[in-house]
Amino acid sequence: MSNTNEVPPPQQPGGRPPQPGNVPPAGSEAPRVTPPEPEGTLPDGNQPPHQGYQPPGYQAPGYQPPQGYQPPPEYQAPNQPSGGFRFELPTDRPRSFNDAMPRGGFSGMFTVTWLPTELKVAYWIWLIGGLLGLLGGVIGLFGSFVLLAVAPGLGFVVLLLVLLALALAAAQVILAMKMKEGREWARFALTIVAGISLLLAILNASAADGRGGGSWPSFVISLVATVLMWLPNSQAWFASLRGRI
Repeated sequence: MSNTNEVPPPQQPGGRPPQPGNVPPAGSEAPRVTPPEPEGTLPDGNQPPHQGYQPPGYQAPGYQPPQGYQPPPEYQAPNQPSGGFRFELPTDRPRSFNDAMPRGGFSGMFTVTWLPTELKVAYWIWLIGGLLGLLGGVIGLFGSFVLLAVAPGLGFVVLLLVLLALALAAAQVILAMKMKEGREWARFALTIVAGISLLLAILNASAADGRGGGSWPSFVISLVATVLMWLPNSQAWFASLRGRI
């Protein structure tokens, strides 16, 4: 006989009374339910590629490219300077008088250990030529003074020419030393000096009616020095110092 004081718990609307045999014993855990995986998910949890996806380099069997199709060119690294001949206007122009003078004065005039062989030869040609030009200019000064006493007009013209030669010789020495420092503007200026030597040789030959070729050896020597300054090894040396001096 049941106890009248025991009242069954109220049932929620729509609930169904527990059926015999469906009630788990006391202390047991409810079974875990694994939620279904979304449709299209692989067993490892990754999403499959979208429809129409193909891995790089994949071609379907029997695929033929369209007529006239050309594959894209392979990537090529930018061309590196090979050190060949390349004429460029200098960008390291002197901005003041101090920039145009040799660093440390003329004490390092005969030090060329760090230069490549081609530039060493070119430097000695320019330096010795400039020093000989200075010596010849000093001797020419005494001759022009004597000529001034005899023929003032002609002596004055000769004096001007001697002073111009002295200035050119001094500039050649300074430019040679700046070229040794790796200044490309000095190399460009020495190239112009070689062109002036050619012009003077032509004028001298024309004035002497072909009998005087005293300026041609000077031009040939200047031409050799100029060519040496623009050889591949010299180009590579100047390029290695660009932006560092």
